[in-house]
Amino acid sequence: MPARPPSPGQQQLLERIAAQRERLRAYRSRPRGVMDEKGPLPEQLWSFARRHPLVVALGLGAAVLAGPRRLVRGISVLLPLLLELRR
Repeated sequence: MPARPPSPGQQQLLERIAAQRERLRAYRSRPRGVMDEKGPLPEQLWSFARRHPLVVALGLGAAVLAGPRRLVRGISVLLPLLLELRR
């Protein structure tokens, strides 16, 4: 019995799976200390956190000490600047 072609939703899912596999292959093939600057932001943040745990710990400690109100105020100022740099 011949296989049915995938529905549009299934095809979209298969394409996303293939793209994810390609990203994983590229991630595994590059040298360990090199960070992909064009990769997704969460992947960049995770890579930075793994390479600089002390900086991340100090940043989180400062955020806890600052409190939620100052933290939100600081983020509301810094986020537009960071997004502008990202472009």
